Amino acid sequence: MPISTTTMLKRSFDSPDETRPAGAGQAQIINVEDTAMMRITLQPGWRWSRDVKPIAGGDSCQAPHFQYIIQGRMHIKMDDGSEDEFGPGDLLVAPPGHDGWVVGNEEFVCIDVTGGGIWAKPS
Repeated sequence: MPISTTTMLKRSFDSPDETRPAGAGQAQIINVEDTAMMRITLQPGWRWSRDVKPIAGGDSCQAPHFQYIIQGRMHIKMDDGSEDEFGPGDLLVAPPGHDGWVVGNEEFVCIDVTGGGIWAKPS
């Protein structure tokens, strides 16, 4: 993920390169060289296995995630059975092979620096 630009750059998720729908949510994606950063916004009730699986296919999410949680709560269950819940201020690291869902009645918002290349893309 190294950035080799030699000039300062200012970008905003309010003017993304791509907006990717994901059922009851979406991601705004900004591409900088080889890095695709995402701001993911998911509504209460969102679940990967219901909202993204029909788009991406497979039995579980295969995107690697390195996320900073801004708002809301997310529960992650790995294919190996391990699971945890994440909230505002947490750093979430999840390798490929998981399901995730929004917990509670608050919108979930995070910044993801690794999954933008494949998350919620048709397979």
